[in-house]
Amino acid sequence: MKALCWHGTGDVRIDTVPDPKIEHPRDAIIKITASGICGSDLHLLNGYVPTMESGDILGHEPMGVVVEVGREVTNLKPGDRVVVPFTIACGNCFFCKKQLFSLCDVSNPNHELAQKRLGHSPSGLFGFSHLFGGYSGGQAEYLRVPFADVGPIKIESGLPDEMVLFLSDIFPTGYMAAENCQMEPGDTVAVWGCGPVAQFAIKSAWMLGAGRVIAIDRITERLKMAQSQGKAETINYAEENVYERLQELTKGRGPDRCIDAVGCEAHAVNDLGRAMETMAETMRLQGDRPYVLQEAIRCCRKGGSISVPGAYVGAADKIPMGAFMGKGLTMKSGQTHMQRYLKPLLRKIEAGEIDPSFVITHRVALADAPQAYKTFRDKAEGCIKVVLKP
Repeated sequence: MKALCWHGTGDVRIDTVPDPKIEHPRDAIIKITASGICGSDLHLLNGYVPTMESGDILGHEPMGVVVEVGREVTNLKPGDRVVVPFTIACGNCFFCKKQLFSLCDVSNPNHELAQKRLGHSPSGLFGFSHLFGGYSGGQAEYLRVPFADVGPIKIESGLPDEMVLFLSDIFPTGYMAAENCQMEPGDTVAVWGCGPVAQFAIKSAWMLGAGRVIAIDRITERLKMAQSQGKAETINYAEENVYERLQELTKGRGPDRCIDAVGCEAHAVNDLGRAMETMAETMRLQGDRPYVLQEAIRCCRKGGSISVPGAYVGAADKIPMGAFMGKGLTMKSGQTHMQRYLKPLLRKIEAGEIDPSFVITHRVALADAPQAYKTFRDKAEGCIKVVLKP
């Protein structure tokens, strides 16, 4: 089959690789009909995620049609349309029983490697390095799905792929980001970043009772989408001081809830910050750039909360813990507990409460994925979200 494979920093290619096979009775094989390129994939492209190996198949936002199932998979059959969540969970361990599916104790075969680096191992993830299991991803023609009796959700309503595809990651991720804010009705929510996850965090904040949403970015197209689709007020951080503007908008109190939907590749605003950022990258002194997290802690109101769906991969320097503690803030983060959200969010789509396809700006063939990665990385051509169609 054809698949998009990682071959080093900045180097992804379409390769011919062996077709996946059933390896365990709880496996399924699906033929991919659509797969997204995620902002987290850019962390892989840019070399920020450790334990990648040449030839690894990328992609963790897939859906398709079941072609084969293992003998213990009784909930799926060949011909079923399914969306596959990016977290892989057994459904039976201590954490899965608590619906903390991204913390599954069983699904990461490289748990010792993860434990050494992180202290404990989270779940396996599709297409996201050997630290998280070394599983092949879904930017390919076919995909092996472990624990298929737990993960995929069947699509039986006839909705087109583009309306349900993002149940694989970014819609539930944005929703959990808003949920993790623990907001109260009428709260002001500030969202850093206006990429795909942030767009769904904005939508979800309204669903969960926000009274006001303020979106922060520097890319014109993303800010316009946050305004038109998310009904958010916007701040262009390249043109305005974010702290001062947020204080002005909230009469000096600060936003009640803050969401860091950017993560480890945040950009500095001033020339000194950009120079230090470039030097640190060149010397590999720091894996994460925590500018958004620093700013969110400073801006958030006293007693407020910070939600972090943005991916961090290593150590971040100069986190203002004094301000965090002194202001009595709460922070919540984590990979999304996908299986918890699939059915309720699918019901929202089916009920017409949201059409997630609004975020798509580019649709390309799998063969054109390497160029699409670069377009997405460079934020060229108004690119916000890419869908691949094998």
